[in-house]
Amino acid sequence: LMKTAELDPRQNYLVGFHPHGVLAAGAFLNFCTEASGFSKLFPGITPHLMMLSLWFRIPFFRDYVMSGGLISSDKESASYVLQKPEGGNLLAIIVGGAQEALDARPGSFTLLLKNRKGFVRLAIQNGTPLVPAFSFGENDVFDQVRNPKGSWLRWIQHRLQHIMGVSLPLFHARGIFQYSFGLIPYRRPICTVVGKPIPVQKKSKPSEEEVDQVHQKYLNELSKLFEQHKAKFNVPEDSHLEFI
Repeated sequence: LMKTAELDPRQNYLVGFHPHGVLAAGAFLNFCTEASGFSKLFPGITPHLMMLSLWFRIPFFRDYVMSGGLISSDKESASYVLQKPEGGNLLAIIVGGAQEALDARPGSFTLLLKNRKGFVRLAIQNGTPLVPAFSFGENDVFDQVRNPKGSWLRWIQHRLQHIMGVSLPLFHARGIFQYSFGLIPYRRPICTVVGKPIPVQKKSKPSEEEVDQVHQKYLNELSKLFEQHKAKFNVPEDSHLEFI
């Protein structure tokens, strides 16, 4: 985990996390555990990561994820976290969601973000600063079976996603005692870079135009963050973020 700006603990924040990756490992490790020393990097800030509400219906697993600060992806849950009067809450949303996981493979920088604006509207309604975060290496820890758009596999994955709410990427990496095949992630580093907060003017009923304006600013800041730091993480010079 790497920060590029201080976060004032008297304020609440909404972090957009990209990319989803296959299992959102970086998001979980950085925002739900102390694996990368979150509390030392951002003192006075309590992180909460959003997760599909489906997972909160499973007994015992529900209690496990809640103990890590995960919350259900309902608007009410999000607003509750962002409305803490004394501040100090950080809500992380993996904007691309389950659908983006289907494009997660090494060397991919495709983000499902062009028409995802709900998180921006939420930030405006609560007057919460938006913070872009990019997780370098998130897509590198697993390989995924080829599933280009228009293929039968992609069609099946989309159908299952609509029915169940979760996507099913066919991923593989290494085994415990051998490195040719298995479901254990590759030993590759993941570094999540947290950007600077984008101030947002509070408005209970923002117009489409106002949402679009803030959304565009967010895209620009996220691209800037990626371009500024990609060389440190061996991303080729000609690789750029692609918003779909």
